[in-house]
Amino acid sequence: MASTVTSVAEICANAKRAARVLAQTDTAVKDAALEAIATALNDRIDEILAANERDMLTAREADIGAALLDRLRLDEARVAAIARAVRQVAALQDPVGEVIDGQRLPNGLDVRKVRVPLGVVAVVYEARPNVTIDAAALCLKSGNAIVLRGSSSAMHSNAALAQIACEAAVSAGLPDGCVSLVAGGGREELAELATQQGTVDLIIPRGGEGLKHALQAVATVPVIYAASGNCHVYVDASADVEQALAIVLNAKTQRPGVCNAAETLLVHERIAPLLMTRLLVALGDSGVLVRADEATQGFAEQLDEQTASLVVVEPATAEDWEQEYLAPILAVGVVGSVEEAIAHVARYGSGHSEAIVTRDTAAARAFQLGVDAACVYVNASTRFTDGGEFGMGAEIGNSTQKLHARGPIGLRELCTFKYLIEGDGHVRV
Repeated sequence: MASTVTSVAEICANAKRAARVLAQTDTAVKDAALEAIATALNDRIDEILAANERDMLTAREADIGAALLDRLRLDEARVAAIARAVRQVAALQDPVGEVIDGQRLPNGLDVRKVRVPLGVVAVVYEARPNVTIDAAALCLKSGNAIVLRGSSSAMHSNAALAQIACEAAVSAGLPDGCVSLVAGGGREELAELATQQGTVDLIIPRGGEGLKHALQAVATVPVIYAASGNCHVYVDASADVEQALAIVLNAKTQRPGVCNAAETLLVHERIAPLLMTRLLVALGDSGVLVRADEATQGFAEQLDEQTASLVVVEPATAEDWEQEYLAPILAVGVVGSVEEAIAHVARYGSGHSEAIVTRDTAAARAFQLGVDAACVYVNASTRFTDGGEFGMGAEIGNSTQKLHARGPIGLRELCTFKYLIEGDGHVRV
């Protein structure tokens, strides 16, 4: 497997050569390679966990916080889940060669629009070593070579996983260079990778705004930004209170360090008296710190002294509404209408995932039409924004932009298309 002992340019050139072979590789060979990867993950789990523990030890010493530690941590169950996801990708229909559209023109030419691989996909990601395998599986199944560049915090985990994936894939018949890792964690390697025109066809960064801005400053190859998730839950006036409690708590606390976790809660002023004190207590019980507007602070003041001592509520600043906390912190505000909630999301949302809890069909429809995001939920948690949950097997990230791919980036999003035109001596006159 390639690493930074080989230059970034050489790694990408090797990947380009592999991509030409992969584009013509039969589905059966690709699926066999994915099965080999899944088997190797289970067979070499001790090696993976030992590498991960080295990263975890460094992270604990650096005191990176519970949420980021959770993103970094691997255990037997998580490795088994990664292997299952690889098999799920293998079981999906191969998108390569799929006919998107076709027709016979009046002049007799047959035109087909078919799906084809992008070529070389570079994935830049932070902290989460499972992305190493998820991204590799999706790229290989869709006929692409992949160049991985993880963060230094997961250096040992990523190296072990990428090596296992590469060795297994090549042993099953895929070309050398189909999976490569740029092991350096510095900005120099990132800048070099982002400027490999002619070899890298697409870069997908999966991380926070800092990574996004770093790439925007230097990238000369196309980029799909799987960027931050400042996700909102809006509880409408007509919402079922029990349903609202369950959805808010799931969206915030089920796994707070991920991009589809809720970061802001908006509550309609008419339901706030029925919901807010119960919700504040439930958030406090779950260890969530609340950054509250004045109305929410007023509800906190209604709690009895003993209960209030268990609920941490701080005044929200203007910056709090913009934050992707990736931590057990939630900005909470009261609004007067669904229109006000939509306006708030438009101002502060990142285009990732937004949810409304309501029994009012008109309010639900207004939210669906008015909110501009990749995923808009009615009466469901934002935590479902995930390629696996959407039946894609896995995802490389969640695109918050609008061109080429939006939402979870799965197999079809890793393809482009070409037109195949067949004639019988046709010439244009």
